[in-house]
Amino acid sequence: MLLDTLPLWLAPLLVACHAVAPPAFPSEGRAAGAGAALFYRFVGEGSDVLVMIHGGPGMDSGYLWPDFQPLAQQHRLLFYDQRGGGRSELLPDDPALYTMERHVADLEALRQHFGLERMTLVAHSFGPMIAAGYAMAHPERVARMIFLGPLPPRSGKLWKRYGDNIDARLTPEERSLLATLERDMTSGPDPVEACRAYWALALKPRVARPELISRVRGDFCSVDAAAIRSGMAVAGPRTLESLGDWDYRPGLAHVAAPTLVLHGDAEAIPMDLVEEWTTALPSARLIHVPGAAHFAYVERPDVVWPAIEEFLRSTPP
Repeated sequence: MLLDTLPLWLAPLLVACHAVAPPAFPSEGRAAGAGAALFYRFVGEGSDVLVMIHGGPGMDSGYLWPDFQPLAQQHRLLFYDQRGGGRSELLPDDPALYTMERHVADLEALRQHFGLERMTLVAHSFGPMIAAGYAMAHPERVARMIFLGPLPPRSGKLWKRYGDNIDARLTPEERSLLATLERDMTSGPDPVEACRAYWALALKPRVARPELISRVRGDFCSVDAAAIRSGMAVAGPRTLESLGDWDYRPGLAHVAAPTLVLHGDAEAIPMDLVEEWTTALPSARLIHVPGAAHFAYVERPDVVWPAIEEFLRSTPP
């Protein structure tokens, strides 16, 4: 099941890269990953390039880029859809194609394709799994990392606690409806319609207050039925299976990149588990975002964007 689209209790990711000057590439297209063609889109006109990695797994960047326009005012953002979902190449249902090593290799292939020397990795939700995995595999290529609403660096009792938190914010009828819509996204007659109905309700337990839902402008269902089915039934589950009972902490001890973690105080992902990023990484700090949950960048933009810009100004690329 997927972080945001399979069981109720898993949720969306995002990454950023630095280059001396923006490369001359089309505003969108496909680039070769590590055995899969990856859709990409540039947004913004800044002199540096931030490569945005979405959450999921099994989702696509459509839910993310519209809400990152404030960051695009000063930076050029490069979004891409992860393998097996979105507008990227859809792949067979083969667990070997969805390991974390494959996701890391895709990111390295994109770095090379776009001529980025060192990257600033900014990741949302599931995203830090790829960002941190990449940083452990290629520490010399990572300048900085920014995590928003991340999964913690080890699994522990995450899923039980996260699931309990999400369930407590829904009625029994709402939980039943979401479960039905999850099934309809993989085997129903209209996965796109099911996806839209799912997210109309699934945002409720993922924001601090219901009135904040209207601030989320991203489209969680911007791709076709085949891509939604692939993400829900193949890419998401296989990627999560590859993580297993993960514990990144030993490998993170060797990652020197300065890291900023932003996590909403009303987030369903437990804060105490997320705090372990700051003890596992040598140069990490955590900002508690008040009055925000999983989409802190739209719930409290007055806190998130200034904190990110200050971090980018104060740490070398």
